[in-house]
Amino acid sequence: MTVTFIPPSVTPWQPLAPCQPSTCVNPALAVASPLRRVGRIAGAAAVLLGGVPIAVLTRRFSPDARAKITQRWARLLLRALGVRVLASKGFAFLGGAPVLRAVPDENGSGTLLVANHISWLDPLVMAATLPCRPLAKSEVGEWPLIRTLARGAGVLFIHRDRLLELPKAVEGVAGALRAGDTVVAFPEGTTWCGGEMGPFRPAVFQAALDVEAAVRPATIHYREKNVTSARPCYVGGDTLIGSILRVTMTKNLTVTVTLFPPVRLSPSGRPHEARKALASVAEAQVRTGLSGTPQGAHQGQMIA
Repeated sequence: MTVTFIPPSVTPWQPLAPCQPSTCVNPALAVASPLRRVGRIAGAAAVLLGGVPIAVLTRRFSPDARAKITQRWARLLLRALGVRVLASKGFAFLGGAPVLRAVPDENGSGTLLVANHISWLDPLVMAATLPCRPLAKSEVGEWPLIRTLARGAGVLFIHRDRLLELPKAVEGVAGALRAGDTVVAFPEGTTWCGGEMGPFRPAVFQAALDVEAAVRPATIHYREKNVTSARPCYVGGDTLIGSILRVTMTKNLTVTVTLFPPVRLSPSGRPHEARKALASVAEAQVRTGLSGTPQGAHQGQMIA
């Protein structure tokens, strides 16, 4: 009999990716000078500290105003770190999925935005691209400085290692969607290096089904000089400090966000089948963007 050990932290909601820094992270194609690295770290620290009083004040603002302020702050932080953000639009290919239909771009209102997950930068990148509320692991809400910033941005938290609390998390996302918010989630449940991605877990898609909200797939793709880069990744045994230092020392780091048209699933069949169908289509769209410039995608527009 073969006994397979499964780490206690690995659950269907929190899978384990095979990526490790030692095998996935590439050397920088161009290295930033020591002076520029120091400047980036100092600039990012200033933006973080300056964001604390702003985060406290924005709790009293409307969700729309708070999201727009967070968007400007995220763009400023990414610029300080030396990360350039480009946004492009891809086309939806829904052949063979008659129960799905593309819907007009609703300006991010009441939309579940789903993307592949590579780095700690991803929530910032999505916030810089569209006003939104990220869905983050509960540990983020326990970090002193980040906790204040996250709450000011309206971040929704989930205990990824507690499956019994998953319905509560889905209900929270559904409530935000019902209120007209855009919620960004990373359905892989873990980070990958960027060259590959994991399957989308269907649980979070139930929130969109419950309130008949649109789902908008998005691809996050980091590059150095038009070459896929794993330097921003935060995977396996990596440390947050190590990943941050890699980002600050990398020259010409660009992230492209490809936004696909929102789709909506017509209510039919069993709930678990509907979740899987929606997750499958969203995953296929995201993989299309990850494999290269999607066919029909517009030229990227720099936003940060």
